[in-house]
Formats: sequence, structure tokens, C-alpha cells
Amino acid sequence: MITLLAAASIISQAGGKLPMNLKSPDGKTVLTVRWSDEGSLVYDLTYGGVCLLNDSHLGFTTSDGLAPVRDGWRVDDVSAGKYRGQWLPVWGKRAAVNDEYNSETILFRCDGDGNLISIDLRAYNDGVAFRYDVRFADAAKTFREITDYGFAGDYTAWYYNGERHNLGPELLSAANGDRTPIMTIKAADDIYMAVHEACLYAGKPLLLHSESDDVRFNVVAAEMSGQVSESCPSAWRVIMLGHTPGNLVDSHLIELLNPSADSDEFSWVRPGIYLWDWRINGAVWDGYRYTMNYDSWTRMVDFAAENGFAGLVLDANWYGPEFEKDSDPTKGDKARDVQRIINYGKEKEVGIWLYLNDVAGTNYPIEATLAQYEEWGAAGVKYGFMNGTDIKKNEKTINVTRLCAKHHLMVDFHDYPVHPWGQDRTYPNAVTREYCKAQLDGHSIFYPKTFVTSVFVNMVAGPVDMNNGMFDLRQGRTTRVDNNQAVPSTVTAEAARTLITYSGATVIPDIPEYYRKYPELLSFLAAQKQPWQESRTLAGEIGEYIVMLRQASDGRYLIGAATNEEARELTVNLDFLPKGQYSAVISEDGPDADYLKNRESSRTRTATVDRKSSVVLELAPGGGACVLIEKL
Repeated sequence: MITLLAAASIISQAGGKLPMNLKSPDGKTVLTVRWSDEGSLVYDLTYGGVCLLNDSHLGFTTSDGLAPVRDGWRVDDVSAGKYRGQWLPVWGKRAAVNDEYNSETILFRCDGDGNLISIDLRAYNDGVAFRYDVRFADAAKTFREITDYGFAGDYTAWYYNGERHNLGPELLSAANGDRTPIMTIKAADDIYMAVHEACLYAGKPLLLHSESDDVRFNVVAAEMSGQVSESCPSAWRVIMLGHTPGNLVDSHLIELLNPSADSDEFSWVRPGIYLWDWRINGAVWDGYRYTMNYDSWTRMVDFAAENGFAGLVLDANWYGPEFEKDSDPTKGDKARDVQRIINYGKEKEVGIWLYLNDVAGTNYPIEATLAQYEEWGAAGVKYGFMNGTDIKKNEKTINVTRLCAKHHLMVDFHDYPVHPWGQDRTYPNAVTREYCKAQLDGHSIFYPKTFVTSVFVNMVAGPVDMNNGMFDLRQGRTTRVDNNQAVPSTVTAEAARTLITYSGATVIPDIPEYYRKYPELLSFLAAQKQPWQESRTLAGEIGEYIVMLRQASDGRYLIGAATNEEARELTVNLDFLPKGQYSAVISEDGPDADYLKNRESSRTRTATVDRKSSVVLELAPGGGACVLIEKL
């Protein structure tokens, strides 16, 4: 199957001059590249006639003190182009994605020494991007990127903050020091931005720096070698744009800046809901105690098969203590039981994922390990606790993903992974990563406001594994062995969060009996059939609430809503529905529900609706709502 349908054109303008104005296909965004009064190369960005960035620098400094594209350099060529295509992803937010942009490539030449720099620029309707391609003849010469973002106002921003609650809201002028992307910005009530990167196959992962009382953010760049014998482009610097924060969530810009895979090569990738054995360990129901062993695994596989879930994730220590070098990832103490459960899962059409710690991934031949998992018939690998610098971690992420693809394994990176940068377009087996704080680990930092912030920050970068969907929300500590504290949520919000969180592997953490306790919410989980035909953020504000729509592969529509610590009433219009009559099953928090005091109170009602209808959802503090719609 061909997954890329396109029409493109290039117009060369030899000896072109600056300034250069690049417009988006709809004409609403203009990226201008020009010389500043001081002779530096700078860019400006306007959106809907509003200036958002100005006097922002492009280019490099070199080890001999020159600033390429300024000192001794000249514009040698400007090539304009446009692209109109469509991407058909293996899985993603929707079945078909428009891929449309206008482009410019500016070639700079330094007379007499053979050095070349080209800057590729693209303008999409939902953002702009640029990257560098540097070719220096002198092997001794090094250079450092000097890209920065000179914002036109003191806007409000939020940032990824590791496995902690996000930074923000924070005025740009208050950011004194380093900030980690993704960086989400509110420039006006109807203008939102996000700063990130895409296609990071070389170089240092993006880090931003600003001084206090300044609204300019610099790329913290590593020194790079100057000798490049062939094209070696940098990562794309990306500025996403939208009129609502939901526009950023729904964008595909990060993915589209990566090469597309041949979908036939990844037809084995199975997105969907996966059970997890880590949090069931020690849970007790009617005298039966769940543990991470074969008997409990079979109960989980049976439950997955009953509900059409994609599989089960086996977590750490199945092959021995995960941080010990002598723990062999193919010959550990439960290796035989692992092979048995993989075979049992095949009978039930339920895939089994295997945990692999970086200690074993480093101390044992990684490809031999993955080849063994393929031979056993495993569905995927959860790779944990990767060590090294950000550069080394990114290189390892690329290699592990490539090897997993070779051996028909999906992959989920956990424990401070490198940020997503659209790799899932080239390698659709890279279905998710823990670029967030998994909520069951975050009792000291994870609040309802954390969820409705991270979905507008972390999740803009790509799919995230947050491990939502805990239905055992009893007060205090339960019988579970690991981190058995209460979750700051309601049971209805937990179901809604599984839909809202974008991931090719939605990993849910509870035992079957707690899901069966809430049959309407279990039906909502079971209806989440991927790949999605459509996704759309219907409403939301950063740190306050979100309403997400997704259409399942079988055509049914699902809506998930979640709020922060405040109770909220939301009216959701159903004008996205095609003509006809539909049945809506609406699950809400109970009237006495509260994320601290009464987490398990839930109620369900039904209604007949059409595209002219609306539904009113009542969300408790820290709560949520779920709506399942199917045609009558």
C-alpha cells in the first residue's frame, strides 16, 4: 500500500536575495527571514496578522570566530516550493492526515573555502519549521547553533518538568535558567503556540535557556564537528500554532516532519488497550491474591480476550532482579512461564509484552535478546531506566526502536525517556513512551490539575504512557505490594483519562474484578478500538479541563472529559455526528463524588441524540465523564 499521496513543485531562484517571506497554504502565517541592522540573520513570525516572534536569530558561530551566514558569506540560491499530499498512518489520531506546506531553501556559500550552509524552511497551516544542513571542508572547524526565539510579548508558558508536575503557568520573563520542551505558550485568548523539535536523528535533544526579565529563549546547543562530506541535516526547530490549546493537541506537525514508513511493513503493529501485571501484584479479590506469575497472567489474558483488549504487559523482574548485571533477559527464572503465557495469549489472540531494563539491554547483546523475543512470539518490549547523556539516550532509543521494528516488536520507553519527536511516523512500532509522570507513581506530585496540564504540554510532543484507568480507588493503602496509595481521581475520570491520553498502547493497571464492578465504564474501555478514525479536542483550557472526541475503528464515537480540582458543568455539542439517530450512554461522577473523599461514586444514563443535540456533563472535583455513542 502506498501511504504518501503528493503533488510538489520547486522553483529555483539562483542568486536570490533577502528578505524572504514564506506564507502558509492558507496565507494566515508568515515566516520572514532577513538581515538585521547588525548584519545577523534573523526571522520574524506573524499569525493571523499578529507578530509573535521578531528579531530571532538563525545560524551558527564557529571555532574561528566567524558567524556563518554573516561574515564572508553570501546568499547563493533561494528555492521555493510547495507540497500537497496526504499521509495514511498505520495508527494515530486519525485515519488520514493532510500534509500541506509551502517551503523555501536558502543556500549560503562562503567564497574560496567550499563551505556551504542551507536552511530549509516550511510553513504549514498549523505552524512553521526550519532546519540546517552544514557542510564544512575543514575537519578542525567546529560550530555551535545560535537559534533563539525572541517573543514579541511577555506571554504565559508551561513546560515539561520531568517526572514532576509541569512548570507553569509562568510569564516568559520569569523563566530564569533552563526549560525543557515541550514549551506550550498562551500568547492571547485565541493564540496558542508550542516550541519543540522533530526528526532528531543527530545532535543534542532540544533544551531552552532564558535569563530573568527577558522574553528571549536560546537553544542550548552542543559543539559539533565541521567536516561533513554529505548531507547531514539537523533536527527541525518547530513552532506550532493554533487558536485553541486543543489545536496543538490535535496537530500532526511533529510527525509530518519525519519520513513516512511503508505501512505494509508495519501491518503487524496492534495499537489498543493493554493490561499490566505490575499494579495487580498483591491485589486480593474473594480470597484470590494476584501475583506476577503464570496463574495470574492467565486470568488477565482471559479477561483481555473477553473484552477485545490487545494484550498484557509483563513488567520487571521476570528474568531476575532488573538492576543486576547477572540477570539474563532470555534465561531468567520465569523464562519458561513467559513462553507459556505468550503461547496461551496466541490462542486467545492476546499479545504479550516483555519488560527489558537498560542494564540487561546494555550488558547482553541487544539484538540477540530481541531476536529471542521475536522467536518466542512476544508482541512488544517495555524498555526501562535508560542510562547516559541525552545524546546517548536518543541514539540508543533510535537503535532499540530500529531493532524492535526488525524483529516485529512494538516498544514503549519508560523512566525519563528522551522526548518524542515524531519517530512514530517512521517507526510505527514506537507506540508510546513515559514522557510524563505515570500517575500511580506520582502521589506526591500528581493532582487532577497535573493531568489537565500535561495533556496540553507533554502530549503535544507525541504519544504518552501515563497508566491511567485504575478502578480500585479505596481510601488509604490497599493490599497491593507496590506503591499502594490512593489515586487522586474518580473512577469515572479514570475511564475518561484512558481515552483522552493519546497512546498506541493504553496500559491500564487494575485487576479484572474491579473493572467488572463498573460494567458501563468497562464497556467504554472495551469500545476503544484502535486505530482511531478521527480525534478532536472539543474544548479545554490548560490546567483546567479537557473534552476529547475519538472515533473508534468500528465507527462508534467516544467522548472523555476531565477536570482539575474544581467541579465543572460542561455542555458538549454533538454536531460532529453524521445525520441519523444515535444512542448515547453517558457515565458521570455521582452527585457526592470527590477525588479525595468519594472516588468511586458513579452514575450512568442513556439518551437518544442526533447532530443537533448537546449533552450536559456534571464533573465532580477531580472528576470526569464518559460518553459512548453508536448509531441506532
